[in-house]
Amino acid sequence: MIGSTVSHYKILERLGGGGMGVVYKAEDSRLGRKVALKFLPDDTVADADALERFRREARAASALNHPGICTIYDVGDHDGRPFIVMELLEGETLKARIASQVMSEGEVADTALQIADALDAAHRRGVIHRDIKPANLFITREGRVKLLDFGLAKLGKKKTAEAVGISALATVGASQELLTSPGTALGTIAYMSPEQARGDEVDVRSDIFSFGVVMYEMATGQRAFPGSTPAVIFEAILNRQPPPMMGIQPNLSHELGRIVERAMQKEPGARYQSAGEMRADLDRLKRDLEAGRTAGVSSRPSPAGAPGGAATTQVVKSVAVLYFENLSGAREDEFFRDGMTEDVITELSKIRRLHVFPRATVLPFRGQAATATEVGQQLKTDYVLNGSLRRAGNRLRINAQLVDAKTDFPLWAERYDRELQDVFEVQDEIARKIAEALRLALTPQEEKALARKPTENPQAYDFFLRARGYARRMTRLDLEIALDFYEQAIELDPSFALAYAGLAAVCASFFFWHEQDEKWIHKGVEACERALELDPQSAEALAARAMLYDADRKFDQAVRYARRALAIKPDCDGAYITLGRSLFRSDQLEEAAAIADRAIEISGNDYNVHLPYTLVFERLGRREKAHELRKQQATVLQEQLRQVPEDARAWILLAGNHASLGDHEAAMRELQKATSLRPRDPIIVYNAACTYGVMNKKAEALELLKRLGDVGNFSFDWASRDPDLACLHDDPEFQRLVAEDRAKRQ
Repeated sequence: MIGSTVSHYKILERLGGGGMGVVYKAEDSRLGRKVALKFLPDDTVADADALERFRREARAASALNHPGICTIYDVGDHDGRPFIVMELLEGETLKARIASQVMSEGEVADTALQIADALDAAHRRGVIHRDIKPANLFITREGRVKLLDFGLAKLGKKKTAEAVGISALATVGASQELLTSPGTALGTIAYMSPEQARGDEVDVRSDIFSFGVVMYEMATGQRAFPGSTPAVIFEAILNRQPPPMMGIQPNLSHELGRIVERAMQKEPGARYQSAGEMRADLDRLKRDLEAGRTAGVSSRPSPAGAPGGAATTQVVKSVAVLYFENLSGAREDEFFRDGMTEDVITELSKIRRLHVFPRATVLPFRGQAATATEVGQQLKTDYVLNGSLRRAGNRLRINAQLVDAKTDFPLWAERYDRELQDVFEVQDEIARKIAEALRLALTPQEEKALARKPTENPQAYDFFLRARGYARRMTRLDLEIALDFYEQAIELDPSFALAYAGLAAVCASFFFWHEQDEKWIHKGVEACERALELDPQSAEALAARAMLYDADRKFDQAVRYARRALAIKPDCDGAYITLGRSLFRSDQLEEAAAIADRAIEISGNDYNVHLPYTLVFERLGRREKAHELRKQQATVLQEQLRQVPEDARAWILLAGNHASLGDHEAAMRELQKATSLRPRDPIIVYNAACTYGVMNKKAEALELLKRLGDVGNFSFDWASRDPDLACLHDDPEFQRLVAEDRAKRQ
């Protein structure tokens, strides 16, 4: 079929095939993108059962919209042969990755965390995979893990689900696997759960067992249940325990062993009861490993027999990128300086053996005269990258140096005198030079990722950075300026995905905080769809879509998209705020509480992120934890106001914290500062009402809430949940306002 056209897909090459399908690489002539086309084999086209399984595979996978699950775009029929159009993946299967070299514990934790997130998404939609194995997990060149092959999936909900049949997304070389025999247990024998092996009814815990078996193999390089015949393997799954992982790889942590052991319990009731529960433990493991890495080197030898016969080391080093100094002194260049610094952080994060501190963690050092040693002691980082930037017209002068945080000795330094249009090459070169200075060889995937540019137009990039800076301030005027800059960036480069994502986020903020007009939702959704069309894996676009869903009170969708954004980019701007806010507004309080520490840790000194999680703990009656978060936020707010004394939102939130912590005099002082700066800003008015509410000043709080209808968008539904306004919740006038507001929205 090479060279032929199927519908609007031109077949380019054959990728492989198996017993249930042949896969080709093709080009979508309408959208100009590469895709994979999977055809049912000729000898099974007349098989009604096989045809139905093939179609059900497409339905199962297409129902799951998640970055960790291979995307199904379309289905069709060509000369009587059905086909599925799916995402084209470049990289290798987990099976191939395990075969090449034993994985480091950090890589195991990162990979497993992504798998758990994808499984959790599938299980929440009532889809049980039933064939979790390394050959059905794919690692892209960018390091993303994708779950493949839903041909054995069980569709529906709980135990009333319907079995789909045998695997349709057959992997190249699948004949070498121990596969299911027709009429027997479903799945690949070596990775089956005990209940699968017995042919019993299965639920999500069966996938968790198989996932544990996969993790065992990732960490040790050996199968948990080896055997020369299916009978031997069945017997081991049902009756035997695999050798302890630390007996094979002594340097593995006890926590990793505990997670795998729990997942592989013979009795389903003794395992993790959900992939989300397992994901939480994996997330903690990953964070613990990262904290350990900051002490220097996290390594362990490869098994005997590694290439060359010598032990090799997987080295992970940590780098904190400080905000560059703006030598021009011009306020307008602050946006460029901030954007340049943040994009260098993003570039370095593409190098898998570097642990790079997120933007929010280094933000407190912006404008501070801290040495590399001081930063190293506070963050426990190995190295610090600092520098300066001066811009004059279209000319740039950038100085950068990498410093050993323990010795304060510079390992590398460089000065760049370039045109503005060369800014991406400078970012790319800085990342490569740092990798070279730290003796980290880049993989082909990392080389490709570093070479990718967000836009080819330097002026569009400049407008984008300015827009992003204004958008973070959230006042109406700042959002209007941001909107204008984003639109100018898009006009200069209509394929600038990040600019569309930023535009969408601004529209969501307008709707949520200032003007409840459907035009903002429509405009934002349109921008999001364009961003995701240009870059389906854009974390920023997914986070913006979550914001729009949250603003439109579609909380389940908001939660799903925020989680997708965080799975791709753990420090994605605004994602944790939206996630916490949507969970709070939909009364999913325990889920919000479970991620609160991670949200605040990853968001650093972004004071906005504390708010929804503090309210969650107040609603749950966990006052001690809420008190702790308020104290943390107060510290962050005070630092923000030291640098930006005109930040009225910070003043009013600080007033609320003072009130909650019992200092009513300080609360009134900060409240008056905030209201004098922005007396009609709905954010300020609402939080002033909350401050009065905490101080039990009912009349003042109620009066301010009544004013909100005149100054901007406001939801009494939020107020009816807000523990800061608990003193009003039984008030007849407040209840009347809540009822009127709900009726109006309906």
